[in-house]
Amino acid sequence: MAVPVAFFAVFFAYPVTAILARGLKTGGTWQLGRIGDVLAQSGVRQVLWFTTWQALVSTVLTLLVALPGAYVLARFDFPGKQVLRAVVTVPFVLPTVVVGTAFMALVGRGGLLDELGGVRLDTTVWAILLAHVFFNYAVVVRTVGGLWSQLDPRQEEAARMLGASRFAAWRTVTLPALAPAVAAAALMVFLFTFTSFGVVQILGGPTFSTLEVEIYRQTSEIFDLSTAAVLTMIQFVAVGAILALHAWTVRRRETALRLVDASVTARRPRGAGQWALLGAVVGTVAVLVLLPLAVLVQRSFGAAGLGYYRALTEDDGGVFLVAPIEAVGNSLEYAVAATAIAVLVGSLAAVALTRRDAGRLVRGFDALLMLPLGVSAVTVGFGFLIALDEPPLDLRASWILVPLAQALVGVPFVVRTMLPVLRAVDVRLREAAAVLGASPWRAWREVDLPMVRRALLIAAGFAFAVSLGEFGATVFIARPENPTLPVAVARLLGRPGALNYGQAMALSTILMIVCAVALLLLERLRTERTGEF
Repeated sequence: MAVPVAFFAVFFAYPVTAILARGLKTGGTWQLGRIGDVLAQSGVRQVLWFTTWQALVSTVLTLLVALPGAYVLARFDFPGKQVLRAVVTVPFVLPTVVVGTAFMALVGRGGLLDELGGVRLDTTVWAILLAHVFFNYAVVVRTVGGLWSQLDPRQEEAARMLGASRFAAWRTVTLPALAPAVAAAALMVFLFTFTSFGVVQILGGPTFSTLEVEIYRQTSEIFDLSTAAVLTMIQFVAVGAILALHAWTVRRRETALRLVDASVTARRPRGAGQWALLGAVVGTVAVLVLLPLAVLVQRSFGAAGLGYYRALTEDDGGVFLVAPIEAVGNSLEYAVAATAIAVLVGSLAAVALTRRDAGRLVRGFDALLMLPLGVSAVTVGFGFLIALDEPPLDLRASWILVPLAQALVGVPFVVRTMLPVLRAVDVRLREAAAVLGASPWRAWREVDLPMVRRALLIAAGFAFAVSLGEFGATVFIARPENPTLPVAVARLLGRPGALNYGQAMALSTILMIVCAVALLLLERLRTERTGEF
């Protein structure tokens, strides 16, 4: 645990504490009364209200749209199932900047809906809600579908034979078993939408602002660090409560999984109703997932053909100090370094958490590992600039600053991917190796590593994808001469003109393709044991 604890203490707790102290300390004294002053502002209350209710509505809509997809992928076997599974997961690994850009191309000024029917949804709450459903569809499908596929259908069939209707059998047998997974998925969707930044920043305009967007505005535009610090504390408390609920539901889910038969396989759809349900799910995926991405690609070409892509190789001396295409290489280099850090830190943490002699303090660290997913990335990024500016940790001019911030987001995915596999390794195998004279290192290398190698590769793939798209922290610490792809897209969208817009679409398309290729490689490695995230 030494390396994970040191990593999170230095590169997470220290920067966050530093930014809070900068905003709430005066003359060495904490000004906690500032919390009440900030909460008394009507604008802040409106931000809190919008952040909460849009997260609730986004969660409900995502569950309604995604639960049929979870059932289809869990219970049905049909041609192209693996491709469909990969397609629905693509949005989850896409950077939020790309998601916002894709929906801007679909519902914004000059977008597809505007051209076809004069309909514009940008700067409306509907654009934000639809983008959130698009982004979180895979969370519900993977989390709920993973458990659904392991429930023995014969239990529901037995209820039907005893006289229960189809709905009554589902309500009394299947739904209670699924409830922990549904609750866990709902909490994760609520967490991601409660802390939404890139989507709201692009689609919300000046009208709508979540806590994360308001923290960014107070920090970078108004320079009111005290208000930003208070909002960060509020978000921190809310995220902590959400993660505590999530940990509780996961424990309930693991208990349920031990009580069911996980060997049941999917079957081909039977009857017109099941085929209609399959068709409806495929149609939903086509409209919700494929259409925005297709419009994004189409807008990257536009009437200029490859002109926008060629413009990426030119240095206009305006938005960037270098040609925008260099952001591709920068992002790949940063993501590789961040992946290496995340895999090292996450693997060590996962191994420590699976030891039988791990104490309560070590097990409690499992929940803390999830905090970087919910705590303001803007706060972390700005905290890096404030805290890591003096020897021996003066990293402001170092390239490693960006991978370190990206690795904070990647570590939770590595831990969540590796924990189930490490827990499945029979401890008696390690004991047998020790009896035969193997050292602890050799026993891990020859017993654990062969079993977890595939999960390790999948964890690395997820860490790479999320690192590639990290935006909230990177926007503060990426140097002007070394922009990342998400930062480059945001800068281009912030400038008027068709050329800047087209280049933003082109860069977003490149970023989408890189993330999709990484995901397809993950699907080839996926097994039933390591498939959930």
